[in-house]
Amino acid sequence: MNGQNRSDIKIGSKVKIVLKADQRTGKLTEGVVKKLLTNSSSHPHGIKVMLEDGQVGRVQEILG
Repeated sequence: MNGQNRSDIKIGSKVKIVLKADQRTGKLTEGVVKKLLTNSSSHPHGIKVMLEDGQVGRVQEILG
C-alpha cells in the first residue's frame, strides 16, 4: 500500500517514509508512526507523519 490515504495509516503502524532531506535521493527511513501530521484525507506525495524517534516525513510505503 502506498501512503497517500490518511485512512490507511494508523498510529503504531510500521511504515517507510522519505525525509525532507532525502527527497532528492528517495532514501527511505523505516519506523513506527507516532503522530499523523497531514489533516486532509489524501495527499499526492504521501501523508506526513512523525515517527516514534521524532523524525518527520511523508509515507511512501505501509508495512503493517
